[in-house]
Amino acid sequence: MKENDLLTRTFIFGVNCLKFLRSLPNDPESKLIRFQLGKSATSIGANYEESQAVSSKADFKNKVKIALRESRESNFWLRILEKLEGYDSEEFKALLNESAELKNILAAIVNNTKL
Repeated sequence: MKENDLLTRTFIFGVNCLKFLRSLPNDPESKLIRFQLGKSATSIGANYEESQAVSSKADFKNKVKIALRESRESNFWLRILEKLEGYDSEEFKALLNESAELKNILAAIVNNTKL
């Protein structure tokens, strides 16, 4: 995978999560999840984007680690939604799958970045 592919995937994931969050009900639990997932899902791409213009390998690894943490959090909130609401749409399944894939890709980058 080229780095630009991951930039695109993280961006699209953030946008797709925001679009999905529009469909949540307006109850207190959904408001909390909407806020948390919206922040974490968009932060993945923002931090990975920042990692492309760093001044050192250590800074690169740090930015990717932040993106990894945010991808883990996004996956967590999606799994909460799955258990609370029982979402079963293809759109939801794609988000859940992409969050897991991004988590694995970012973890591999962190583990393979030598300082």
